[in-house]
Amino acid sequence: MPTPIRSFSEREFYLAEFRGRSIAIAWPADEPVLADPLRAVVAELVKNGSRVVMLSPSEAIMGIAGVDKPSSIDESRFGPRLWRALRESGRAGLLVSADDFEEDCLRAALALRLAKVVWIRSAAPLERKGGEERVSVVDLEHLHSLLGETDREGSGSLRIRVGGEPMLRAIRGMIEGGVPSVNVCPASDLVRELFTYAGAGTFFTKDRYAEVRPLSIDDYDLANDLIERGEADGFLAPRGPEAREDVLAHGVGVFIEGRYLAGIGAILPHPSANAAEIASLFALTRYIGEGAGGQIVRYAIDRSRQAGLDYLFCCTTSERVQGFFEGLGFRPVTTNDVPPEKWRDYDPLRIARVRCLRFDLHL
Repeated sequence: MPTPIRSFSEREFYLAEFRGRSIAIAWPADEPVLADPLRAVVAELVKNGSRVVMLSPSEAIMGIAGVDKPSSIDESRFGPRLWRALRESGRAGLLVSADDFEEDCLRAALALRLAKVVWIRSAAPLERKGGEERVSVVDLEHLHSLLGETDREGSGSLRIRVGGEPMLRAIRGMIEGGVPSVNVCPASDLVRELFTYAGAGTFFTKDRYAEVRPLSIDDYDLANDLIERGEADGFLAPRGPEAREDVLAHGVGVFIEGRYLAGIGAILPHPSANAAEIASLFALTRYIGEGAGGQIVRYAIDRSRQAGLDYLFCCTTSERVQGFFEGLGFRPVTTNDVPPEKWRDYDPLRIARVRCLRFDLHL
């Protein structure tokens, strides 16, 4: 009997990433008190096995999050007090100053060595000079340039909004101090920012993409979820259990900070043709414009050259995907210009629509 494919959920993908980690939600006094998104997110994270620390001057925010007796940042041992509360209920609160909110949040994040900070802010601290498109990802080097500390090429495409600099300096301090990532979003978008691929705010991290590497067995769950999503949306050809296992066994991923999976692909060997296929290439929506797919393809080209292969190829039914590969040096070919075994058990209806592309490694 075929193995059933479970219903895919973006929320499940991120809950798996957050499980067992301590996440802070920083809520300034001047932000509107929105009970529904906060209550829902805290409850879901705690149920998931995550630990939630509220950072706010507001007793009302603490109550909505289910924190009965928040600690104060003025206490000398606020860390152990928060730890006890987290052990008991999975949630804790730290009262910080309204006037020194940025500095207090930075101090708390570094003292607690948090895994993530989610900062509530109605107006994004950054904007693009040339358009309305949201700034979705910012790395530490770019943050330094925005704050006038380096002259990174291309940094002029963004600018800091009025009032955003104190927040950005605190975020810089958090990331430099070891906090892996900081998300900034409006309270109304809290669920979308944490639990969807597209997100709704800005994601700050040390390195935009730390590495491309082969998948480990501990990465298979997240990679399998991405493949299911790509198939459900029609971007990837459906694969049976054995073909899916082949993709996982030869899979590679783009990992932000060495941890956050931003995209996946597979380099499937075709020994009879001394070639390999790039398959199941799929990136989280938030990182499509940041080059996740291109990094996997360039990695595949380098690895294939080192292995002495003659060519790489890919197949797609999407004109957009064809343009993406052509931009990386692939050229259109016919179905006869790729290994014949590619078409074994292939859907005849799909093969009539498929576009093949090839990268010759010795040219």
